[in-house]
Amino acid sequence: MILSDKRILEEIEAGNIIIEPFKSECLGTNSYDVHLGKYLACYKNRVLDAKLHNEIEHFEIPKDGFVLQPNTLYLGVTVEYTETHKQVPFLEGKSSTGRLGIDIHATAGKGDVGFCNTWTLEISATQPVKIYAGMPIGQLIYFEVQGDIANFYNTKGNAKYNTKTTKPVESMMWKNQF
Repeated sequence: MILSDKRILEEIEAGNIIIEPFKSECLGTNSYDVHLGKYLACYKNRVLDAKLHNEIEHFEIPKDGFVLQPNTLYLGVTVEYTETHKQVPFLEGKSSTGRLGIDIHATAGKGDVGFCNTWTLEISATQPVKIYAGMPIGQLIYFEVQGDIANFYNTKGNAKYNTKTTKPVESMMWKNQF
């Protein structure tokens, strides 16, 4: 079940959902709009290796915008820091973003209960498109969880993305055993 706007507000008041900064005008019927932070990152190497720590270079989006190029993976970050303690958050692109040919996540749209951080975005574009820091980039949708939680993300010892950040974070696949 997806939470409605009223239910999202109730869960915020109860402390089960935290969105910082929170702006009431960003609350939709059953979602909350998130915005592109001022930092992007690209991998230093064109060929990535899943068993290695692939390093990234951060850069700030200029005030007059930045043009995304096709065939390049950009890592972005949301302005909003979120915490979700009872629901499963899903990050989806806005239709206006998609209609510009921008994808905001390759596969990582679902957060875990207990996720407490900004969201790293896996951004790609089908054609050159200019983007701006602060622009609406996606929306969070919250789903109810059935049953008790045994392992909250923010308390898992092997969670790879628990360090609070305002910049995009590279893949930590290399920390897995395979």
